[in-house]
Amino acid sequence: MEKNTVRWTTAGALAGAITLLAGCGSTPTPPAAFARAEAAPTPTACPAEVPATATCLGGKDSQGAYYLIAKPADWNGHLVLHAHGGPSLGPATMKRAQEDLTRWAIMVKAGYAYAGSSFRQGGVEVRAAAEDTERLRRIFLAHVGKPKRTILHGQSWGGGVAAKAAEMYTQQSLGERPYDAVLLTSGLLAGGTRTYDFRTDLRAVYQYLCNNHPRPSETAYPLNIGLPVGDPMTPADLRKRVDECLALDKPAAQRTPEQQAKVRTLENVIRVPASSLVSHLNWATFHFRDISSQRTGGASPFGNMGVRYRGSSDDEALNRGVVRMAADPAAYRKFSQDTDPTGRIPVPVLTAHWIGDPTVFVEVHHHFRQLMDAAGQGANLVQTFTTKGTHSYISDPTYPALMAALLRWVDEGVKPTPAAIAAACPAFEPKFGAGCSFDAAYTPPPLESRVPPRQRP
Repeated sequence: MEKNTVRWTTAGALAGAITLLAGCGSTPTPPAAFARAEAAPTPTACPAEVPATATCLGGKDSQGAYYLIAKPADWNGHLVLHAHGGPSLGPATMKRAQEDLTRWAIMVKAGYAYAGSSFRQGGVEVRAAAEDTERLRRIFLAHVGKPKRTILHGQSWGGGVAAKAAEMYTQQSLGERPYDAVLLTSGLLAGGTRTYDFRTDLRAVYQYLCNNHPRPSETAYPLNIGLPVGDPMTPADLRKRVDECLALDKPAAQRTPEQQAKVRTLENVIRVPASSLVSHLNWATFHFRDISSQRTGGASPFGNMGVRYRGSSDDEALNRGVVRMAADPAAYRKFSQDTDPTGRIPVPVLTAHWIGDPTVFVEVHHHFRQLMDAAGQGANLVQTFTTKGTHSYISDPTYPALMAALLRWVDEGVKPTPAAIAAACPAFEPKFGAGCSFDAAYTPPPLESRVPPRQRP
């Protein structure tokens, strides 16, 4: 059978498939109101990357989020409930759910059922995404079956979503344990109020060097709001301005000495490679606009008051000339409440992060460790780091190795160590390919060693 064909095509087939899915545990009776609100998922085509023998269900929940569920033929009885990265801007689409299942097909290949939501909306709203993720878990329970274990997986920005969901939905708050453990990969785990600081710095230093975002001929606005509502600028327009100043569309050897000096200044001061500058400027423009206009009442939670910039050829001139912006206290509090983790996660948490990640700095894990310790949950946290990978995906054998260690922790009470996970990972390479690169000795330095401290409301 071709991988893109629809594998469940009739109501009878759906009923049979649900029976199979429920085989690893009894289906609990869901709350009556919830059962009425959420329609049963329907058979749908699995993405080509999912094993051809797997079965897929899809749907749109009562709040407008699209979702996909996949179950391998050799299902091990465990569910991976996925919270995706980004976040995307714009309305929810099934395409987003398809892209996520495509990227995380490794979970299905490793024998796990998978469920992932598009979230009901685009934009930076963590609690809403956590609610959508929990709603999908209940859809699985109500219409598919009860897994042996449910592992909440958050990737990138979704790491913050998963951390927030694990705080919001607990045995104490629900009367049942919704998640047995949490896996956070490449996670944005210092919250929006700290993880986005360097993008605020990027806007300020870029404007000091280039003065074209906005141009002097354009209406000025506070850079920390990202972009005024109604401004027609597109990512392509922004890219043209960046290339006009920095010539990032050309090899370094083809830039003028002035352009290359500005690129080096940004790399040294902001501490991101040139290849990532445009992406971060996009986030600091369009995502910041989403935050200020849609989440925090028109004000910005970001600022650079008190920051001392270092790494340029003339730090004194840079610090005198760079624009200074103050975070709005009310906006800061609102954004913090929505996006910042507290560390109050009462189940095992395993993290993995590529040390060289230029998108979410590995130093966020130092802050997350402090949060978990301060909340009295430090014993629930194990952190691992890799020497190879990308922000979006580390390697195929990495994730089955992490899942196996996490489930052993839950089922047998054997808390993993970074060294044990590193030693166990190569056993997964014959089946999933090469790619293990855990560094058991690595410890992340404080976030403030990478991103300068600042005044906070």
